[in-house]
Amino acid sequence: MTEGNFVDYVKIYVTSGRGGKGSTHLHREKFIEKGGPDGGDGGRGGHVYLKGNKSLWTLFHLKFVKHMRAGHGGDGGSSRSTGHDGEDKFVEVPLGTVVKDIETGEILFEITQHDEVKILASGGKGGLGNWHFRSSTNQTPRYSQPGMPSTEIDVIMELKVLADVGLVGFPNAGKSTLLSVLTSARPKIADYAFTTLKPNLGIVAYREFQSFVMADIPGIIEGAAEGKGLGHYFLRHIERNAVLLFLVPADAVDIKKEYEILLDELRRYNPEMLDKERLLVISKCDMLDDELKTELRLQLDKEIKGLPFLFISSVAQQGLQELKDTLWHTLNKEDEKPENSHNIVDVANENPNKTL
Repeated sequence: MTEGNFVDYVKIYVTSGRGGKGSTHLHREKFIEKGGPDGGDGGRGGHVYLKGNKSLWTLFHLKFVKHMRAGHGGDGGSSRSTGHDGEDKFVEVPLGTVVKDIETGEILFEITQHDEVKILASGGKGGLGNWHFRSSTNQTPRYSQPGMPSTEIDVIMELKVLADVGLVGFPNAGKSTLLSVLTSARPKIADYAFTTLKPNLGIVAYREFQSFVMADIPGIIEGAAEGKGLGHYFLRHIERNAVLLFLVPADAVDIKKEYEILLDELRRYNPEMLDKERLLVISKCDMLDDELKTELRLQLDKEIKGLPFLFISSVAQQGLQELKDTLWHTLNKEDEKPENSHNIVDVANENPNKTL
C-alpha cells in the first residue's frame, strides 16, 4: 500500500431512512359499503451500520464518500398492509476506527472486533395506520400517524492503527529502515525529516510460522502533544499498540534525553500510554566501535534503570533476531527470557550475515 492510499481521517454526512406513513383507509368491498378502518402501518426507515472488517487497513474506500444514505420506509396500505422497511446501509471499516460527532466532539463508539456491528444512524419508526385508533366511540377514525423523521449527523471517522508493536522516535531515527528489514513492507526511506507522513504496517515473521504486526509511526517532535508537527495525527496511532519500541540513533547527542522527551510527549497526550510495555532500542550501532559501545552500555545501564534496551543496526543486520525474540516474549508475556537475550544485549561480535 502506498503512503497516498493510507487514509486515516474522513468526514461524512450520514442520513438514515425516514419511517413510512400509516394509512388512513376504510374497508370497502362488494356488499360492504362502510367497512371499518384497515389502514396498515408504515415501514421502518433504514439504519446506517458500521461493520468491522479485519481485512481492511485504511479508510481509503471512504475517502470520496461525502454522504451515506439509507432507504426510506414504505407507506402503509389497505387491508392492514404494512409498508416495506427501508434498505439498511452497511459500511465496512478497519478495526481501530473511532467515530466522533463533529458538532459535539463526543466519541460515539469504536470498532475493534471483526464483524462487530454498530448502528451509526437509526432509521425512523413507521407511523401507525388508522386500524390502531378504532374504538367503541370512534369506529371510523380518519387519521393515522406520520412516520418518524430520519436521523442526520455529521461524523468524523479516525483510524487508530491496531498493531502489536509501535515504533516511536524522532524523525530520521531509522524506524522505516527497521520496518523494511524486518517485514515485507516498503516504506519511503530518505535522508530528511518527516519522510513518513502516514503509518506503515508490516508483518514480522517469527519462528515456527508465527508472526506479529509492527507499525512505523511518523516521527514525533517536541511539542507533539500540543499538536506541533501534526502531533495529534501521529500520536493517536500509538494508543492501540501493545508494546512501544523507542528507537534512538546511536549518534544522538543525549540518548537518555531523547527517550525522556518522547516519553513525556506520550504522557502529556495520554497518560495511559505509560502503562504499556516499553523497550529502548539504540539503532545505527554499526557506527560504534567496541570501546564506544561498552561505554554507552554502562552509561545507559546506570542512567535508565529497569528499562530493557538493545543495540541494533538495520543496515548491517546486527541484533535483529534478538530484537524479534525480545518483542515476541514481551507480547506473549512469557516468564522465561529469550535465548541468548539479556536486559542488555551486546552485538559487537555478532555475524552481520546471520539469517533472520
